[in-house]
Amino acid sequence: MLNRLSKITHVAADLLLKTAAAGLVLMTAIIGWQVFGRYVLNSSPSWSEQASLTLMIWYVSFAAAAGVREGFHIRIIALENAAKPPVRKSMRIASNFVVAVCGAAMLIWGGELVARTWEHVIPSLGLPRGIAYLGLPISGFLIILFSFERILEELVGVDLKDEEDPRWS
Repeated sequence: MLNRLSKITHVAADLLLKTAAAGLVLMTAIIGWQVFGRYVLNSSPSWSEQASLTLMIWYVSFAAAAGVREGFHIRIIALENAAKPPVRKSMRIASNFVVAVCGAAMLIWGGELVARTWEHVIPSLGLPRGIAYLGLPISGFLIILFSFERILEELVGVDLKDEEDPRWS
């Protein structure tokens, strides 16, 4: 079961990273168009700022969720390395639990933010404001899932050593 979950979450995290990268590229193109419009055409597009902000919320949230799964998020392991192996395992389980709680907060309060802002329209885009924040609860759910996988791996005794994707090293 854990092996199947690991394969699914690896594919999901890879898809999240690709989506986040595409969002970053698209946001960069939109900002480039805005600068070109402002300084060359003397007419900046009205939708560009809100579109780029919405994209940023989505791609940062997705990249953060993928970071939990792939192990390239910021962490300090000096204290963990100084501890004995059974304590290290407990520390890793506890830290993954804390990350899961943060994911739950994103899911709950991000979902509430989406619900409270759904009726508001982003004037320049004509879209519900809730769409801009929808990435938060989605990413929160994925962070919980990825943290749960990490906890299961620790409990089963999967040797994770360096979880980082070698593409990021």
